[in-house]
Amino acid sequence: MSHVLIRPLEEKDALISYKWRNNPEVWKFTANRPDQIITPEIESAWILKVLNENNSKRFAIITDQKYVGNIQITNIENFTAEYHIFIGNPEYWGKGIAFDATIELFKYIQSVLHLRSIYLFVNLYHEKAIVLYKRLGFEEESHDNENIKMRKTF
Repeated sequence: MSHVLIRPLEEKDALISYKWRNNPEVWKFTANRPDQIITPEIESAWILKVLNENNSKRFAIITDQKYVGNIQITNIENFTAEYHIFIGNPEYWGKGIAFDATIELFKYIQSVLHLRSIYLFVNLYHEKAIVLYKRLGFEEESHDNENIKMRKTF
């Protein structure tokens, strides 16, 4: 098993992450798909913009000394936030990286931000993600025809 850590997202990460944004398999189960071809310049501008947001914290997922995905919380407000994760490098899918990265994020959430809960939206058909989220302690809060809203309290 690989050692997983998270570090703050950096502008230089755009030189890798722009490739993930152009892979339709990465976005198969998400509503937030890019609607154009993403260049390194577009990705770099996006990273610079989101790093200046006051209500989000964004991290790179590192394993085997390699940047393999992103994990973040957004919409931080009233001791809660929205959770997002993706493993952009397909070589690392199904290896437990998302679980380990999320545990690292939980440590940060509890020790630095002191959040009381986080929530997420997951596609009804993304069965592997739903299993992962339940294993991490998320519970179903509501659902519609496309997504389940899940929440974890600390």
